[in-house]
Amino acid sequence: MMIPFYKMHGLGNDFVVMDERTERFGLTPARIAALSDRHRGIGCDQFVVLRPACQAGADVFVRFFNADGSESGACGNASRCVADLLRQQGGGASPVLQTQAGLLSARIDAPGEVTVDMGPPALGWRDVPLAREIDTLHLPIDGDPAAASMGNPHVTFFMADQPDLDPRAAGPALERHPLFPERANVGFARILSRASLRLRVWERGSGLTLACGSGACATVVNAVRRGLVDRTCRVDMDGGSLTITWRAADDHVLMTGPAATSFVGTVDLDGYPS
Repeated sequence: MMIPFYKMHGLGNDFVVMDERTERFGLTPARIAALSDRHRGIGCDQFVVLRPACQAGADVFVRFFNADGSESGACGNASRCVADLLRQQGGGASPVLQTQAGLLSARIDAPGEVTVDMGPPALGWRDVPLAREIDTLHLPIDGDPAAASMGNPHVTFFMADQPDLDPRAAGPALERHPLFPERANVGFARILSRASLRLRVWERGSGLTLACGSGACATVVNAVRRGLVDRTCRVDMDGGSLTITWRAADDHVLMTGPAATSFVGTVDLDGYPS
C-alpha cells in the first residue's frame, strides 16, 4: 500500500507528516517507530498524523509521536510545520490545531514563517507531572533544574549551575529520572543576555535534536521565573533560532520561527510492521 507523506522541518527538527483526514493507514506505534528509523525507514525526530478535527473551531486534529512510537501531547516545531502545510493546501492565515494538549492557534506571518500560541505553561507538580509534591522551580536533582509543561514535560538545567553537564551523556538518564513518571524532555540552557539564551534539548523518545519548540518555550518560562531573562527572548539552538514571548496579559506563550517542506514522497507501508 503506497502512502504519500510530507517530510518537513523546523530548524532541522524534522518530521514525517501523514494525512489521515480521509483514510486510516494502520499507523501503530511499532509501524511509526519503524518509519521513523533513519536507516531502515524515512527517518525523523517526530512523526505527525493529521486527522479530521472533532472540536469546534479547529481546522485539523494533530497527533504527535516520538521516534520510538510513543505519543506526545505537543510539539512546537511540528505545529508550525502543520500550520504552514495547511497554508500550502489553501488554508487561511490563522489555522487552529486541535492537539492532545488543547487548541493551538497559529498565525502565518509569511510563507514559511509561523507564530503559534502554545497556551499557558503548566507549573504545578501534578501538571508537569512529577512523581511527588515538589517546588517545580527547584527540583531536588544535582544541578538545581526547574520544571514546566508545555503540553509535555520539560526540565531545564541552567549551565551556570552545572557547566560540565553533557546532553548526550546525561540526557538518557535524566529523561527517565524517577521524578518524571512520563519521562521528560531535558533542556540544557546557557543565558547569554536578558534577551537571549543558548539551548540544547534531549527529547524523550527521540534523543538530542537540532531544535525543540516546546523546549524553547519551557526554557524561557523557567528562565523568566528565575529572573534570568525578559519575557521576550531569542532562543539559539543547534538548528537556528526561535523568538519566544511569555505574555504577561494572559500567561500564554508565543513561539515564532520558520517551517519548511524538505520533500514529498510515497512509502510502501506493507514493508513495515503492523
